Amino acid sequence: MLENLSVKGPSNSSSCAKRLNTTDRLSLIGLIHDGILHGSEDSPVASDLYEELWDLVDSTVSGAKIDKLNVGKSTRGFRTFEINSENGENLGRLNMLYLNKPVPCFYLVYVEVAAPFRNKGLGNLVLREFRDFLIEKSAIGVLDNIIPSDDPTFEIYRKLDWQPYRDIVCGQGKDKDDAYMIYIPPAHVGKDLNDSIIRLVHHIRRRRPAIDMRDNEIMVQRTIEEFKDLYRALLAYFSDQKDPEQNDSLKRFMFTRYVTKLLGFRRRISQLLGYTGGESMEQIPLSPSIRDIPAKSYGPAELKNRTCFLSGDRELWLHLPELLKSNPARFIEALPNYKRPSFMSWLSKNGKTTQDALTLGDLIDLGFDPTRLKEIQIDGASLIFERTPIRALPKMENKREFLNNLLEKAPYFIVKNTKVRFNPPLLLIRDRGNGYILRRKVPGIHWEEAVEQLNTSPALKELNDHLGLERIVTRTVAKVNEKMKSYIEGNDLNLSDPSGIFVSWDLETNQPRMVVDMTVSYLETVWIS
Repeated sequence: MLENLSVKGPSNSSSCAKRLNTTDRLSLIGLIHDGILHGSEDSPVASDLYEELWDLVDSTVSGAKIDKLNVGKSTRGFRTFEINSENGENLGRLNMLYLNKPVPCFYLVYVEVAAPFRNKGLGNLVLREFRDFLIEKSAIGVLDNIIPSDDPTFEIYRKLDWQPYRDIVCGQGKDKDDAYMIYIPPAHVGKDLNDSIIRLVHHIRRRRPAIDMRDNEIMVQRTIEEFKDLYRALLAYFSDQKDPEQNDSLKRFMFTRYVTKLLGFRRRISQLLGYTGGESMEQIPLSPSIRDIPAKSYGPAELKNRTCFLSGDRELWLHLPELLKSNPARFIEALPNYKRPSFMSWLSKNGKTTQDALTLGDLIDLGFDPTRLKEIQIDGASLIFERTPIRALPKMENKREFLNNLLEKAPYFIVKNTKVRFNPPLLLIRDRGNGYILRRKVPGIHWEEAVEQLNTSPALKELNDHLGLERIVTRTVAKVNEKMKSYIEGNDLNLSDPSGIFVSWDLETNQPRMVVDMTVSYLETVWIS
């Protein structure tokens, strides 16, 4: 099954500001600590420690990406080939670059293995499927080899008739091209392809997606090093404290902030061209003593803001519980966690309940921070508090105004038979190093989690295979995002970001809410938050 994927984003190889060294970081942590102890208003705050790191993360994730929403569009020849098992289960995808000159060719950029099948030795299967595809298309195959020729596993290539580039071109070409492997399908066997393959490999090196892929790898590695440096600084500072118990609250907060930044980085690089982001996190191991620290998502009382209300429905703010208004972070963080399906599934597998405290190791294992979303009932209405970095609050304020303006013009619009509604922030609050966004709770889940559930939940996988539910979700979200872009009229605030799109879902049964009949199937509702 061949589908096109688009590539977006500029090259990200521009230089960044000079990095802080370990001494600088230790000094900054000390200034933050002193400011908390003595209540100094002009001292650095905890977010300052992560500012440079998050700027580097932003720079990294701006690289060339695979836009998985626009599967029907082709940009610069980047395509994907799905691999399915005999029973129809999706095992993964081959992401390729198609070139038609000087000879038809598919360049294997990288392999994306479905989560349930990773680390199961699918390399041979992937190469065999790719070879059969090349035979069907009568196209030359090119890939980057990572296995030395003297390694026994190099035979995986030989057995499938892949040949080293230098063997094909009789030793011609440049040394940098030695890693390329070439497959010549039967339709081209016996032809003089030396000059064509030399020009082909030269052309691949010049193509922007391949360059972007290398830039992504460099930027990701640089950011990983930044995370490692900051981790060492935090360890050094808190291991040197004379009164660990007195500083326990700050330590828990600083390491929790570090872990949530790390999880955010892993999530944001997952669609970078040529870099799936999974294995990279193994380069930043947390010691057992740090993994066992109970998560603490808000700062010590000394970080409390004098003015907590930022914007939104002031009448609603006045009707909030007094404890919430006087101490927002502490009140909100004590609320029940939002019962998203992936969180509930993890709790069930690990024998835990929603009442159990989570450690930093739990957050790492989950791959996300379930404490970021909290549920609350106010005057009979179900609402959600979302924790967000303070630096994101200006964008949220812009989005609040933007969505409210759209809501005033029309309560909803229709896309692919689906009713699309707006769910703007009701309140923006700042306290103890965090921003908090209050929204109405909708009967749905984030579209990416919906796709994950359709591919991993035993009860949903067969239904997804039979009805193509994942495609319905992604195509609907893509259309919604395109429609939102048409409303922006040149605004560059990224207000149509698909990260704010939720799809109708029954949380009790973990089932999508869809209309399914013989002629058409579609989501009941989509919300833009």
